[in-house]
Amino acid sequence: MELSMIILKQIVLMFIYMMIGFLLYKKKFVTKQGSRELGSLLLYVILPVVIVKAYLVTFSMELLRGLALSFLASLLALLLSMLLSRVVFRSRYPIEQFSSAFSNAGFIGIPLVEMTFNDSMAVFYVSSFVALLNILQWTYGIVVMTGKKDSIAPKKITTNPIVISFLLGIILFFLPVELPEVLNSAVTAISSMNAPVAMIILGTYLAQMKLRELFTDRMVYLCALMRLVLIPLVTAAVLALIPGNEMLKMSILIVAATPVGSNVAIFAQMAGVDYTQAVKDICLSTLLCIVTIPLVVSAAGVIL
Repeated sequence: MELSMIILKQIVLMFIYMMIGFLLYKKKFVTKQGSRELGSLLLYVILPVVIVKAYLVTFSMELLRGLALSFLASLLALLLSMLLSRVVFRSRYPIEQFSSAFSNAGFIGIPLVEMTFNDSMAVFYVSSFVALLNILQWTYGIVVMTGKKDSIAPKKITTNPIVISFLLGIILFFLPVELPEVLNSAVTAISSMNAPVAMIILGTYLAQMKLRELFTDRMVYLCALMRLVLIPLVTAAVLALIPGNEMLKMSILIVAATPVGSNVAIFAQMAGVDYTQAVKDICLSTLLCIVTIPLVVSAAGVIL
């Protein structure tokens, strides 16, 4: 119960940031182009720095075992999520299949885990999840969205900033490298921007929607139910089979329980499908997660 209350407080804090973004857009202090540019800052600078920072730890065999276990647990959780989404939505609803399969692990999951545990090891564990999620989005996700197996773009994977930062972090983890103090201060300062900037951006997305549209689409509700409740609970049951390391399992569960990833709208645009449907999935699930994440974590506390 204590952990769920900590998470609830952090989600409320993140929604405060989100409302700042909402008001900035409504008052025309931030434009649609401005929100895209903030997204680029987050994707290409802030989030990669957060991931690299997680691996700036002294190498040990115990940490190596934790890295391997987190990679396997993350892969298992993502494969399970994709399977459940495919069974429920199939090819008839590609946006909902994509949306429910892939959580907002980077923009919401990492800052939420970081603030909840206040421990760099938590981010160390979930970085594998974020990197795998990005690879799977650009392979399996592209096929789901377009319906074409030849639409996979390997270059998009190899040039993805999240994947690059993950690989760089792994290299730094194995090497006895210690950053100069001034560079370490810069990394710490930039990584602390993750949660505020991510949620301000989501606030601008929400401001672009007519709220009435969020609450009148049955498929959006079903997508939110899958993404926020069913998939996390099944994931918790599977993670319970993994022995030991409660922080690792709970960290992965938290990122698996986050709402629809904000980049589903980008993939929808690329595939030429309904962009507004993707935005509705993002916004409704983001609004509802303030209730569902603490409840899911509280329930998982009994299982894990």
